Amino acid sequence: MQPSTPSPAPSPESPGSAASPAAPAAPRFDERLTVPGSWWVIVGLLALSGGLITFPLGTVPLLGGLIVAGVAAGVAASSYGSARIRVVAGSLVAGDARVPVSALGAVEVLDEEEARAWRTHKADPRAFLLMRSYVPRAVRIEVTDPADPTPYLYLSTRDPEGLAAAVEAVRAEG
Repeated sequence: MQPSTPSPAPSPESPGSAASPAAPAAPRFDERLTVPGSWWVIVGLLALSGGLITFPLGTVPLLGGLIVAGVAAGVAASSYGSARIRVVAGSLVAGDARVPVSALGAVEVLDEEEARAWRTHKADPRAFLLMRSYVPRAVRIEVTDPADPTPYLYLSTRDPEGLAAAVEAVRAEG
């Protein structure tokens, strides 16, 4: 096998380049909150449990139980870890929420202790929370839109400084 060579970068005049109006804007920040590797060990153990439960029924049911339990646990772990946080096209997209950056206020980077406080006793029930227990740090972003009852967004992220910088960069542009 020969190593692949990178294709040349498109020129501004070429169709499909970033300058083309049909091309989507590149995200300033893009993070998928994937589950940690230890969860995949648990998925494997659940698959094994499914096989052991059906073991007395024979070899074919054992394989069926192993596959069904493994696929079900894998789908559950994968879907829980599929949440994304993106700053793209002048908007902050977090899970199902899409908020224009112009409707956002101050961005506060939270360390582990502050993030825990905002998840528990400081939390507002009206806030939008995208929490993942396995991600210890977060950002808290005020919502300044008077028509929106949401006081702030709480977003678990592995790179809170990068997310804050991306939101500030888009705000400075627009």
